[in-house]
Parts: sequence; C-alpha cells; structure tokens
Amino acid sequence: MIAGSAGGRRLVSVPGSGTRPTADRVREALFDRLASRYGLCDRRVLDLFAGTGALGIEALSRGALSLVSVDNSRPALLAIRGNLKACGFEDRAQVLTGRVESLLPKLAARGLAFDGVFVDPPYGEGLALSTLAAVDSLGLLLPGGFASVESDRREPMPERVGSLARLRRDVYGDTVLALYECDSSGSESG
Repeated sequence: MIAGSAGGRRLVSVPGSGTRPTADRVREALFDRLASRYGLCDRRVLDLFAGTGALGIEALSRGALSLVSVDNSRPALLAIRGNLKACGFEDRAQVLTGRVESLLPKLAARGLAFDGVFVDPPYGEGLALSTLAAVDSLGLLLPGGFASVESDRREPMPERVGSLARLRRDVYGDTVLALYECDSSGSESG
C-alpha cells in the first residue's frame, strides 16, 4: 500500500521471482526521511530498476511533480503502467523500456536532471554502486538532490561516490538502504 494522495491503494505486483519489491516498512522509513529532509512537492524523480513502480508512485502520491521509471522486464513495465493508471498518475509519469545502463546516457543527452533518484537493482550483481556512479558522472542528480540506494547487505556502498555523499545507512535484515545527497558545490572531497 502507498501513502499520500493515492493512499491505501494496493499496487499490482510483478508475477514470478524476478522482481523483489521494497518491503513496506523500508519504503515507509525511506519516505518519512525524504519528507522531513527534502519534501517531495514539485520534485522530479527518477526510479531505476522500477519493478512495480512503487517507489516512484509513492513519490508522486506524496507530491512529486514528475516521474521517469526505467525497467527492462516486460511484466514489470506492464505492472508499472497499470499501477500508474490505477492511481491516476499517467499524465505525470514516463515509463522507459530498456537496460538502465543503456538509458542513463540517453537521459543525460536529453539534458534531464532530477531532484531525486531511486536505485533498487537486483541483488548480487554489483549494479547498485555502478548505477549510482553513472548517475553522478552523467550529472543526472541536481545539486542538493537525493539518491536512495537499496542493496544487499553483502554489497558494500561507500561513504562517497563522486559528488554524492552518504548521509545515512540503515539495515533491515538483508537489505541496506543508503541515502546520498549531491554536494551543492559538486566537490569530490569530504
């Protein structure tokens, strides 16, 4: 279930075991932190490895202005589109089909940058760190913006990735949720 303007709605899940949805308690904790530190009203967000689209849809439900969701799984894309429609957010979201690592440079080439980025890749493939590094190097996160990274407990996430500084790291069983912020100065020291 999600909170905000579309609160109480249950999202359609992706059939099979290829998608690992963010646990409700993890998502609730994340959005409480985001709301208190950044607010979500009028923010532009990017949801990578979107799965059901729950993180991006939650952001829209809590006031985000727009969303770009990316996934390469056909069942996930169908779930995202269905969930956006059920919540009435189709006009504020764009769903892109393809591999995240291929689409990030295309988003940058279009001059897009976001106030917040959600990175929730499959566990155990080393994609959390490489995706965060690409978001930083391509300038997809605006200064002062946040990047939320969900990863497996065994996949270490450094305190700094380029201009992104880790603000906190929370452990929920086998899941680690790391919150990064883009330095306003773009400085890589810290």
